[in-house]
Amino acid sequence: MRQVKIAPSILSADFARLGEQVKEAEAAGAHRIHIDVMDGRFVPVISMGLPIVEAVRRVTSLPLDIHLMVVEPERHIEAFMEAGGDIINVHVEAATHLHRIVQQVKGTGRLAGVCLNPATPLSAVEAILPDVDQVVVMSVNPGYAGQPFIPSALDKMRRLRRLLDELGLEVDIEVDGGVSPETAPACVAAGATALVAASAIFNDRASVAENMARLQAALAEMRA
Repeated sequence: MRQVKIAPSILSADFARLGEQVKEAEAAGAHRIHIDVMDGRFVPVISMGLPIVEAVRRVTSLPLDIHLMVVEPERHIEAFMEAGGDIINVHVEAATHLHRIVQQVKGTGRLAGVCLNPATPLSAVEAILPDVDQVVVMSVNPGYAGQPFIPSALDKMRRLRRLLDELGLEVDIEVDGGVSPETAPACVAAGATALVAASAIFNDRASVAENMARLQAALAEMRA
């Protein structure tokens, strides 16, 4: 079985204790930190920008997984790489010149990802698969944390995994939205190799470490 990376999304973090919570996630076994950047145009709300990326970069050595939910992403990717982004993900729905963007990211030595909204077919990224490091399958409509998981995303992950295997490509499938101890095993069984979790890790019901342990236990149980 492929290694499964856990990517806590700070969209649900307590921003009064952001550095502390990022460090807690790292200590609990996170593989990367996911940062959602929203412009209020591609998605309904506005979220984190460059100062947050710079601040998180200062408190962790983990890769920063930047999810650009913005129109004209080509205008912003250089700044987010300079701020500390290691993985730059752009939406195929927002990128007019996707290949150019991917090449720009890869040319700096960073990893490039492309994102698919729930209603966007796999055919939208087939041509770019040999050039990317990961595909982000959205299992909610982007914009808000805490939304319920969309089950049809599982079939998209299965079909994407078959396609990647047929092409002999080592490309991560990252699933983003509604990931929890209840949904994560099904995502991994469908082919996901990276799990973005926001409200399942950062909430007021338990500590970050306790929530990470629950997610890890759910994954360990499916391997047993």
